[in-house]
This record gives sequence, C-alpha cells and structure tokens, in this order.
Amino acid sequence: MQSSDLLAKPAPARIRDLPGLGPKAEAMLLRAGIDSPDALRRLGSVRAFVRCRQRDPGASLNLLWALEGALSGEHWQVIARRDRTSLLLAVEEMSRIA
Repeated sequence: MQSSDLLAKPAPARIRDLPGLGPKAEAMLLRAGIDSPDALRRLGSVRAFVRCRQRDPGASLNLLWALEGALSGEHWQVIARRDRTSLLLAVEEMSRIA
C-alpha cells in the first residue's frame, strides 16, 4: 500500500457530505430524484439544478452555484462570480430542451 492510499478520503456517501452542500440542498435534490453524490456527478450541476427547479420553482440560483462548487471543488462564491453567465446560459438552454 502506498502512502497516498492512506491519505485518500473515501467518497462521500451522502449529498450533504459534499463540500458546500447541506441538508436543505440534499432534501431538494432528493425530491428531484437525485439520491447520491454519484447521481449528482452523472447529471452535472446544470441538469440537477433544472430538475430541482422543476419540482420547486423557488429554487435559488445559490443552489446552482453550490452544486457546481461541490462538483468542482471550488467555493460557491468563486463559481457565482466567474461562471455565472455560462451557467445561466446552460440552464436556459437545458430548460428549453426539457
């Protein structure tokens, strides 16, 4: 076994254990049928957000920033500043298709 294997953290089993996500985000994702970190990774932040918003039209854009941050490992505020326009355009496009 290599020393890097000892330092590797196990993948989070619950959505709320992802960085920047908590019980409220987890509950919204569960209502949208997204029940694990793996399911969230497969969908990506934009698809997951669109699904949440279909179930709860009041879902805030802060959820989108938090989802992207959890998947990318960056703080949601960095995402909101840097990737705001591209994420909003992706949500608009995905909403048209769905």
